[in-house]
Amino acid sequence: MNDLNRGYARSIPVDRADMSVDAGLRSFMLGVYNKVALGLVLSGALAYITSSVPAVRDLMFVVQGGRLVGVTPIYMIVAFAPLVLLLVAGFALRNPKPQTAGALYWTIVTLIGASLGSVFLRYTGESVASTFFVTAAAFGGLSLFGYSTKKDLTGFGSFLIMGVFGLVIASIVSIFFKSPALVFAINVLGVLIFSGLIAYDTQRLKMTYYELGGDTAAQSVATNFGALSLYINFVNLFQFLLSLFGNRN
Repeated sequence: MNDLNRGYARSIPVDRADMSVDAGLRSFMLGVYNKVALGLVLSGALAYITSSVPAVRDLMFVVQGGRLVGVTPIYMIVAFAPLVLLLVAGFALRNPKPQTAGALYWTIVTLIGASLGSVFLRYTGESVASTFFVTAAAFGGLSLFGYSTKKDLTGFGSFLIMGVFGLVIASIVSIFFKSPALVFAINVLGVLIFSGLIAYDTQRLKMTYYELGGDTAAQSVATNFGALSLYINFVNLFQFLLSLFGNRN
């Protein structure tokens, strides 16, 4: 569920686009990052509410003695709704308007944020906070690399997207085969794959900006879809790092 918008053409070679002097590009990318940041703030607030407010928490989680022991059907609906929305939007939204793209972004952010209450219930507050800051630092470095590199990451990105499908299949397998080694391998690969996708998606967004030229409506749509890609990359990287290094309650 990493992206809705990877189909833009790449007619401008990476090594011929001077990214460092284009004020329009900086403004475009700033718009993307602002949406990602606001999405993360909203997600954190919703995750706190769904994990800490008893009336809301009990609608989604089964908690006994302060520990998460299960989830409710409402949680399952909330958790899988973003994937359904992405799949439907991928087929239905051929020429989306900025308002439609924005509504899709904030709806998915809201749903993911609500489902992340499970993270607050499974892991200690210290682990969640420290892992978030590590993820933020990694995200910044990887996105900067994707923004500044002259190397075309298209082939690398295609390989990583295939890796996402492999992760999904491996995760399903791990449900039936309780193998700690398999779970560890999935978490390590998840960190590597989504780290690479952060750099790839950042570079793809740069080239999208040049493809769209001065079309402000199309740029607004691309800002929302670009923010959605980077937001999902961030959340997945955060969760895989937390699975590897977090301390459970």
